[in-house]
Formats: sequence, C-alpha cells, structure tokens
Amino acid sequence: MKRLKLYEADDKMIDIISDNYSMLQGLSAFGIRLGFGDKTVNEVCIRQDVDCYTFLTVVNFIINGYAPKGTDERISVKTLLAYLRASHRYFLDFQLPSIRRKLEESLASGDELATLILRLYDEYARNIHLHMKYEEKTLFPYVEALLAGEQKPNYNVAIFSKHHGDTTRKLQELKHIIIKYLPQDGLTNNQLTATLFDIYNIEEWLNNHSHVEDIIFVPAIRLLEERIKTQDATSRISQIINNAENREAISEREREIIVCLVQGLSNKEIADRLCISVHTVVTHRRNISRKLQIHSLAGLTLYAIANNLIDRSIIIG
Repeated sequence: MKRLKLYEADDKMIDIISDNYSMLQGLSAFGIRLGFGDKTVNEVCIRQDVDCYTFLTVVNFIINGYAPKGTDERISVKTLLAYLRASHRYFLDFQLPSIRRKLEESLASGDELATLILRLYDEYARNIHLHMKYEEKTLFPYVEALLAGEQKPNYNVAIFSKHHGDTTRKLQELKHIIIKYLPQDGLTNNQLTATLFDIYNIEEWLNNHSHVEDIIFVPAIRLLEERIKTQDATSRISQIINNAENREAISEREREIIVCLVQGLSNKEIADRLCISVHTVVTHRRNISRKLQIHSLAGLTLYAIANNLIDRSIIIG
C-alpha cells in the first residue's frame, strides 16, 4: 500500500520499496542495483552515480502525483533520458513478450475468441513499439544534441508534445473483452486472472511512464532549449564584439596612413612622406577599409578624432 508522503534524500531506500513495491522497476530503470542495505536514498544514489534530486522527483511524482515546477532547473535531463531509455527496454523486451506468453497459455488453443484477443494484443504491442521507437530515433537524439550544446533545426520538444498521444486505448479494450467474455469452459481461470492482473499493472506502469515524459521530461527539455538559445545569442553577441575588436586592430603604419589621408595627402605624397611605394600605400588603404569597414574620408576623419590620432582643432581649422 502506498504511503502518502514526500520522500527525501535522508530517507532509507528500503523504505521507498517497502511502501511502494511498484518502484522496484523504477530502481532498475535508474540503474540502481539491489543490495543497498539500510543506506539512505542519497547514499545509494551517490554510490551508484544517479542524480538524487531527479530520482526523488520521479519517485514523488509517481507515488504521490507531486509534480515539480516547470522551471525547476535542478532536474537532470541526462538522468531522465537514461531512465526513459531503460524503461523502454524493460517494457518492449520483457513486459510485452511476457504477457503475450501468459495470454497464450491462458487461452484455449484454436478458440476463435482467443485468436481475436491475441490479435488485439499484437496490435497494441505494435503501436507501443512504434510509439517508443519514434522517441528513440527522434526525440532522444535531439535531447542528446541539446546536452552537447547543439539545437537542431526543424525540431523541438513542442513538436513531440503535439504528437505524444494516448497509448492505452487498445489495452483497455483488451481488458474489457477478457473480463466480459472470459473465461469459458476449458480455460484456466486462475492463470487468466493472473495475466489480467499483469495487464492492469503494465497499464498503470505505462500511464506513469507517459506522465513522467509529459510533466517532468518535456518541461526540462524546454528549459534546456531556452538555455541553448540564450547561450547561442550570447555567443553571437560575443562574436560581433570580437569582430568589432578585430576591425579596430590596425597596425601603427596603418594609423600613420590614416593621419595622412585625413590631412588630405594623395597616395604619392603619403608614399614620399613614409618612404614606401605607392603600391604599398594602396595595399594599406585596402586593409584599413576592410578592418574598419570605413570607406569614406569623412568616416576616417571621425575615426581618427575618436581614437586621438589627430587634433580635432586641426580639422576645424
């Protein structure tokens, strides 16, 4: 029976499982191995390299429906991603095939209704496979790219949320058929009841899984997207500043040529004064224009005044 309380880092890990045995699979998905004795949640998480805050967020949400704020930046997207991936493997590779086998053993071989029930279950299993494979091929790589500091174009978590629908409808239909029309003569009632109980359990598990994605994972991804956008904007501003600084990085010779130009000297006069060739003067002028992005004498004059290359009174005079 669930104990309605919020679990904290100083609580014992065994207490969470004793109060809520359904969290056993959650431990496995987080990569937490059994055999932790009487250690606290924090001690177990540290020892097994699991983000304690994120683990407790999921535990308290599944057990008590305690949803974190959508702006909670302490939640580890990396930890959630690993948890969801492991949950997919558990459900697709173990749970679905296991219940399929139990259904086969529980239903009369060759019975038409039994065949229809297995067909309905297989349709459900295919839908779940497609649903989870989409996440693994599209959403999860997108999140990995975000964690690496890259935001891919033409996709975001809003697109995922828009298409993240209910996956339990066929399972509900399957339960209702079994309850209403089975068992019949020749069926093993106890075995079928146990299988039905397992179907109820995976339905609850799948609902919890879907809610963790919608209520915890999606908001955490949105925060990560916003952080990447902010970082990109900051990077672009820094690049603009750096480019501007690079444009200001003119040589001493170029400064001399700017002064000569502002004073009205021709290329030949500048060459004579500085003892360089006219060709060299032309090259320096080209470099000055490229670095400063200034192409007029008036612009060069303002630049020279602003950078104290000439006395403003000389220009006024």
